[in-house]
Amino acid sequence: MYDLTGFQRDLLYVIAGLDQPHGLAIKDEVESYYEKEVHHGRLYPNLDTLVDKGLVDKGEVDRRTNYYALTSRGRREIEARAEWKRGYIGESDEISA
Repeated sequence: MYDLTGFQRDLLYVIAGLDQPHGLAIKDEVESYYEKEVHHGRLYPNLDTLVDKGLVDKGEVDRRTNYYALTSRGRREIEARAEWKRGYIGESDEISA
């Protein structure tokens, strides 16, 4: 996961939180979080990178729509990242001021 961009990590988390989302559902979730538009030219190449790295599976819903799902490796990477973060900030994601 260390070699992913922040955007790619965010895509992994969104995919993990949804049930086999299609690209536009992922786009909507990321746009909601970022509070700005995410262009297709940014979204789909990054999804393809996650597929190429073996973190995400891509399947067909129909001829025009694909779904995305975490692979077991993708899930392990998210869990390893969470464990790494806990080493610095504890069980909670909150950082005390």
